[in-house]
Amino acid sequence: MRTYLDCYPCFLNQALRAARIATDDEAKIKRVLDEVGMMLKEIPLDSTPPESGRLIYRKISEITENIDPYRKIKKESTEKALSLYPYLKSRVVASNDRLLMAIRIAIAGNVIDFGANWGFDWDTEVADTLEKEFALFDYDKFREKLDTAQKIVYLGDNAGECVFDKILIEEMKKPVVYVVRGAPIINDATRADAVQAGIDKVATIVSSGTDAPGTILDTCSTEFKALFHNSDFIISKGQGNYEALSHTSASRLIFFLLKVKCRVLARNIGVEEGGIVIQAGRDR
Repeated sequence: MRTYLDCYPCFLNQALRAARIATDDEAKIKRVLDEVGMMLKEIPLDSTPPESGRLIYRKISEITENIDPYRKIKKESTEKALSLYPYLKSRVVASNDRLLMAIRIAIAGNVIDFGANWGFDWDTEVADTLEKEFALFDYDKFREKLDTAQKIVYLGDNAGECVFDKILIEEMKKPVVYVVRGAPIINDATRADAVQAGIDKVATIVSSGTDAPGTILDTCSTEFKALFHNSDFIISKGQGNYEALSHTSASRLIFFLLKVKCRVLARNIGVEEGGIVIQAGRDR
C-alpha cells in the first residue's frame, strides 16, 4: 500500500508519542519533532507506510538513546492477553465453527496497536470483534487452502496479539512457522514477546530479520525470504504487514487477517473504518 497525504500527520503524531514514552527530556523530544518533520518532506507517496515508519522510529531511537521504549508496554500487553486466554479458548470450544471463532479471536488481538490505534479499549474492542459482521470474508478460500497446506507461515504483528494468534494456531492443527520482527519497533512482537505468549509451545518461531513495522521483503533476511517464497500458505496479521505486502506480486500467496484501524487503510481496502477482514491476496 502506498503512502497517502493523511499518513504524514499520523507519522508526526506517532513520533511525538513514541518520543514521550522513550524519554522525559523535552529537548530530545523537540529534536525528534524537528528531525522527523524534516524527514517527512523526503518521504515519497509511492513508498509504503512501514518503509517510512522504519526510518522514523530509527531516528527516535537514535535521538532518545532508547532502542525499545515500548518494552514495558509489550510485557504488560502480553500479561493482559494471557489473563484472557481461558475465556477466549472457551469461546472456541463452545462455537459451532471452531476455526471461524479462532480467526475472529486472532483478529480481535489486532486491536493491540500502539502505533495507529493508540487509546483502544481492550474489553470493548475484543467483545465487538467477536460478534460483528466481516467487512471482507474470504473464509471459504481460507478453509480450502488450509485443508491442503503442508506448513503454514504466520506473520505475527504485535506483542499481546501473539496470545490471540496462539489460539488460531492451536485450532488449525498444522505445522506453523511464526514470524516475528528482527528488532524492537513500536509494540511489534519480537522473539521474546512470542515466547512470553507461549508461541514456542505451538509453533517454530523465526525472525524476519527486519526492524520495520511490517514485512518489507527487501529488508528481510535471506533465510526468511527463502522461507516466504517457498511457502504455499501464508497468514499475514495486522495493518503493517498488509501495508507492506498487499501491493506486491507475493500477495497472491497470502491471507490477510486484520482490523481496519484508520480511514486511509479503510479507503485502500474499500471497507468502513473498524471493519474486520479475512482477505485472500490478489494477483498483481
